[in-house]
Amino acid sequence: MYHGEAVQGIGRRGGSLLRRAAVCVVLVLLLATGCADRHTDTAFHFAVTEGLNQNYLIRDGETAAHLLLRSGRNPRIVVAFPAGNSGTGVWFGPLTDAADWRLDAPPKAKAFNDSHGRTLHGIEFEASIATPELAPKQAVLSNVRVLRDYDQYALVPAELVVAPETSQHTVTWARDRLDGAPGYHLGLEVLDGAVAPGGAVTAGADGRITLRVTAATGDTPLTPLSGADLFNGHERDLAGAKNTLTFLSYREKFLAGSWRFDTYFGRDTLISMMLLKPVLAPEAIEAGIRSVLARLGPAGQVAHEESLSEFAILTRQRKQGSLDAAPIYDYNMIDENYVLAPVVAAHLLDDPAGAERAPAYLAAALDNSATTLGQALVRNLRLVATTTAAFARDPRYQNLIALQEGRDSGQWRDSGIGLGGGRYPYDVNAILAPAALEATARLLDHGVLDPFLSQDDRMELSFAAAAAKTWRAEAPRLFTVTRDAEQARAAIGSYAARIGVPATDALAAVEGPITFPGVALDAGGTPIPIMQSDDTFDLLFGTPPPEILDKQVSTLFRPFPLGLRTGAGMVVANPVFADPNLQARFTTHDYHGTVVWSWVQAALASGLHRQLDRTDLPAPVRDRLVAARKALWQVIDAAQSMASSELWSWRFENGGYRIAPFGASEGDVTESNAAQLWSSVYLAITPP
Repeated sequence: MYHGEAVQGIGRRGGSLLRRAAVCVVLVLLLATGCADRHTDTAFHFAVTEGLNQNYLIRDGETAAHLLLRSGRNPRIVVAFPAGNSGTGVWFGPLTDAADWRLDAPPKAKAFNDSHGRTLHGIEFEASIATPELAPKQAVLSNVRVLRDYDQYALVPAELVVAPETSQHTVTWARDRLDGAPGYHLGLEVLDGAVAPGGAVTAGADGRITLRVTAATGDTPLTPLSGADLFNGHERDLAGAKNTLTFLSYREKFLAGSWRFDTYFGRDTLISMMLLKPVLAPEAIEAGIRSVLARLGPAGQVAHEESLSEFAILTRQRKQGSLDAAPIYDYNMIDENYVLAPVVAAHLLDDPAGAERAPAYLAAALDNSATTLGQALVRNLRLVATTTAAFARDPRYQNLIALQEGRDSGQWRDSGIGLGGGRYPYDVNAILAPAALEATARLLDHGVLDPFLSQDDRMELSFAAAAAKTWRAEAPRLFTVTRDAEQARAAIGSYAARIGVPATDALAAVEGPITFPGVALDAGGTPIPIMQSDDTFDLLFGTPPPEILDKQVSTLFRPFPLGLRTGAGMVVANPVFADPNLQARFTTHDYHGTVVWSWVQAALASGLHRQLDRTDLPAPVRDRLVAARKALWQVIDAAQSMASSELWSWRFENGGYRIAPFGASEGDVTESNAAQLWSSVYLAITPP
C-alpha cells in the first residue's frame, strides 16, 4: 500500500550571476540560509507495507532515509540512508508472542549535533508495540552492507560494536566513523514504559511500549533528481513507482534498492535506463550512464557495486591497515560489461534527443578526470571486442565467457546457486555478448565515436559486426536441453507432486519433445537443466528471426511446472527437469529460485512490445506474441501491490497461486527491498 504527500520546495538552475545572487538574497531573508550549490529537492514521503515489514521513506532537504519496522516474533528497527549507503538498526530478542509495530508519529527530517558539535542528518519518529518487553539484542551503526550482513548472518565486526548509554527512559547508541569522521546515532526515548536495568525496555500500564526514535548519519548527502530534471512528462500515473524512482534518483548515481542496496549497482542502473528511457529526461539518462562510465575499471570493466564510507574503510583496514575512505569498486560480475554498449547505443543513436546531445555529452570530462566520456566508452568497447574474439575465431564452449575463477556467480542470478553450479552463463554468452558487439558496430558506423578512436581502436573494433554473427549463430545451440515427451511427463508429474501444485495444464502442453536453453554450462560444457527467463534479454536487445522468437516466447509462457507462467507471475527459474538435489536449491524461498522478479516481468513486457513493433513477423507468430502479452499483463495486474518491490514468492492454496511477500516467511533466505530501481520501470511500460 502506498501513500504520498508533496510540499512545495525551492529549486534553481542556471540563470545569470545577478539573478542567482538575487535568489540567494531572497533565500537568506525568507529562510535564514545562505546560497548553496546543492539542488533543493521537493520534500516527499511514502509508505509501503509488505508482510511483516512496514516501510516509510522520506526525502526532505539534506535528509533521505528509509525506516523499516519489522513486526512478528523477531522485531527490529532499521533506518537506512542513501548518504554513504549508511544506516542504523537495532534487533530485539525474540518475543513469546508475535506483536505488530504501530507508527504513531511518522518520520520527519531532523538535524543533530554529535558530541563534537558536528552536524548529522536524520529522522525522528514515534512507534509503539504491544509486548511486555523489548530487549535489544544488537545495535549496528555503520554502512548498510554491515547491517544487512548482521540481518542475514548475525555477524558484525567487533570494532564497530558500541555499547548503549542508558537512563531510566533512554537507550542511545552513538559512535564516530572508524576514521574519526562524523558517524552515526540511534536513540530510543521511552514515552510509555521504562528502561530496566540491563537495557531492556518494559511496557507501560496499558501493555504497550511507545518509543520516540532518532536516527542519523554523518555521511555526505547526495544531490536529488526529481520533477522535470528526472521525468519528461510521459510517465504513467503510478504513484508508487514514481515515489520509488524519485527516492532512488540522484545526480551522482541511481540507487539499486532500499533498504538493502542504497547505492550504485551497474547492472541495475543500465537495465533501468534502458527500460525507463521513454519517460526519463535526457539529463537523467545521461546521469545514469555517466555514473557507470565514471566507475569503469582500467580495462573497461563495468563496476558492479561500490564499497563506500565505513565499509571501504573497514575493508582497507583489514587488508592494508589503512583508514582510507575512497570508494572501492567490485568488478566481479561479467554480464554488466556487455550491457553498457546496447544501452548507450539505444540512447545516443535511436533517441532523437540523445542523438542531438551525443557529441557534447561524449566530449564532456568525467568528474575530476582528464578522461572524456567518449574515451571511457571506447575502453569498454575494446573489452567487449577482446573477450569475444576467441569464440568468434573458434566457436567451442571452452572459448565462451566464463565466470571469474573461484566464483560461483557473475551475472544477475548472483546468489551462490543461481546458476545451478554452472560456469558459462546463458544470458552472457547467447544474448548479451552478441548484443554488445552489434551495438559496438552501430556506434562505429554512425561516426559518433570518431573523435575518441585511435587507429588501434578502429582496428580492434572493426570485426565487431562479423563476430556478432558468429556468436548469434553458434553460442545458443551449446545450451540446448531436450527431453522427449515421456521423460517430460514423468518429470512434471513427479515435481508437481513434490511441491504441491497441479500438473494438469503442464501435462496437456506436452505435445512432443521439450527443448529449452539451460541456465548455464558446467565446467565440462554440459547444460544445467534449469529452465529460466533470460531470453527476455533477447526480446529487449535483439532481433531474433521470427521462428526463434516464436520458440522463445512459447517456451517462456508454458504453464508451470512445464514453463514459467503461474497465476502469481512469471517465475525466473524452473528446476522441473533437474535432479532432486538441484530442485531443492530452487524453491519459493530462494532468491533466484521459483520466485517472481518484478523487473523481469517489466523487461518481458517491454521486450514483447518491442518485438511487436517489427514488420517482418508472420501473422501466426504475431498472434502468439499478442496472446503472450495479454497473459503477461494479467499476472502483472494481479500483482500490482508488489510491482515496485524487488521480488515476491507464492504459495498454492484454495485452487490457485497466491502472492507471498519475499522475506515474510522465516524460511526465506533474505527479504525483498520495498523500493527497487528496476521495479519502477512500469512507469515507461504501457499495458496493451
